[in-house]
Amino acid sequence: MARIVGVHGVGKQRLGSNTLLKDWEPALADGLDRAGGPQLIPGDLHMAFYGDLFRPAGHTLAVGDPMFTADDVDEAETELLMEWWAECARVDPAVPPPGGDTLVRSPRAAQTALRVLQHSRFFGGLSLRALVFDLKQVRRYLMDDDLRVAARKKVEEAIGPDTRVVVAHSLGSVVAFEALCARPGHGVRALVTLGSPLGMRMVVDRLRPGPETWPGTASWTNVVDEGDVVAAVKDLSLFFGTGVVGKVVHNGSHAHDATLYLTAKETGEAVAEGLA
Repeated sequence: MARIVGVHGVGKQRLGSNTLLKDWEPALADGLDRAGGPQLIPGDLHMAFYGDLFRPAGHTLAVGDPMFTADDVDEAETELLMEWWAECARVDPAVPPPGGDTLVRSPRAAQTALRVLQHSRFFGGLSLRALVFDLKQVRRYLMDDDLRVAARKKVEEAIGPDTRVVVAHSLGSVVAFEALCARPGHGVRALVTLGSPLGMRMVVDRLRPGPETWPGTASWTNVVDEGDVVAAVKDLSLFFGTGVVGKVVHNGSHAHDATLYLTAKETGEAVAEGLA
């Protein structure tokens, strides 16, 4: 079994473990090089892939994701939108903060939030369709019990007796946290989360088990970019205890990009510590 298990984030429903490995493996190798850590050898990294659980079933003339609009955003998804909007306003001077009339979770609030976010520096490259689809992936994981069990199972099955480090990006950090908590006898020494939304109120309130179940037997390093809106709460120790070590990196204009997080020296150091 692989010594390192990677867990991806949202928006990977049309990819696969081999496709992601082609990006993650050299990026993590660079992070380890920068940290002066051990070399990554073939077979060290395995991708726990759950994105196919979100891929819509094909049918005649179907192309890509469903044609979502603002009208398809439900109350829980609007809650997440509002958190993203507030964080965008904090890090992007061009984004106005949500006002009192938009803080109410309503269809109008969702429409306004989506319009603002699409013109923000962080979400500007995403179409409305893709943004709503990503929203729904987060909400479905947190509120669809069958999908949650299936996603966690894929991560749990990837963690073997030789696994020493779990590196999880974005929503994958939520799946990895719950999977590790469900396996108290695992041999993982280090959890490394990248651009994690675990501190966002919509997420932390719906964790199973809750944040009080940590500290686990593994060390936990949370790597975050100050401009990463998905990781709206940068200091996870506020919810998960002082055992969580926070590291700030600079990913440039692509603050949430997984490969940029992986190439960071801070990520390499945390992985190397778990392998030592």
